[in-house]
This record gives sequence, C-alpha cells and structure tokens, in this order.
Amino acid sequence: MRLRDIEPDDLSVFYEHQLDPDATRMAAFPPRDRAAFDAHWATNILGNPATTKQTILVDGAVAGNIGSWSEDGVRLVGYWIGKEHWGKGVATKALTAFLQLVTERPVHAHVAGHNVGSIRVLEKCGFTIEHEERVDPDDTQVAELVLVLR
Repeated sequence: MRLRDIEPDDLSVFYEHQLDPDATRMAAFPPRDRAAFDAHWATNILGNPATTKQTILVDGAVAGNIGSWSEDGVRLVGYWIGKEHWGKGVATKALTAFLQLVTERPVHAHVAGHNVGSIRVLEKCGFTIEHEERVDPDDTQVAELVLVLR
C-alpha cells in the first residue's frame, strides 16, 4: 500500500467505488450521479487547496482515496476503499500513513454506527469514540459515531 497525489484517471475508479450498493449501505451515504460526483470533486476536493487528498494504491492499482479538510473549524478525515480491498488492512495502513501527512490535531471522523470495519480501523489508528449523533440521509435515521484523534 502506498499513497500518492490524485491523478485525473483516478476519478473514474472513485466514481465506481461510490456506486457499489454494499459500500453505500456501509457508509450510509447515497451514491452521486456522474455530474454530481464530478462537481463535488472539482469544487470541494480538487478545487480546495486546504484539503489534503491522496489516492490509495495497492500493488500499483487504485484501491481508494483518503482526505482531510476543515469544516466549521473542525479538522475531519475520511476515506473510501473499494470493496475488493476490504478486510485486508488497506484502510488501516492508508490512514496510518495519511496521519503522518496531516499532523493537525484533533482530527475527527464520522462513521455510520453499523460500519464496524471502519470503526475498527479508526480505533487501531488511535481514534476514540467521542459521541453519537443521529443523521437522516435519504429520510432514514442512522446512528453516526464521531471519533477523535487528539
């Protein structure tokens, strides 16, 4: 596993990852259509110089992405791993490496309460559960945990 800067061709892989029904269910985040996906990445991620973002590679192939941004004065981190790489330690290795690039603390992560794998990744990297929130994506109540690395 290694991290590198995002390249334009990576976006097609990221787009496909976020279309996977198992992944969207796990993340409790609805997929975007291509136009909305491209607009979000162009404006909020690639177009935001304050966002640190990286492509996650496994054996040279794009396995996902990881990023950190500030929202309402809070430093956040998030990642999306392609389903074919789940359960192989990729997210833990990527987050560990990424936290060497993003040294600002505290760092917060929001994760669906049922996403046990992602909670485990965050805890292995030193995050602790701070509190639970209720969110309402697509008119469904979801428990969301907020984890913090201090």
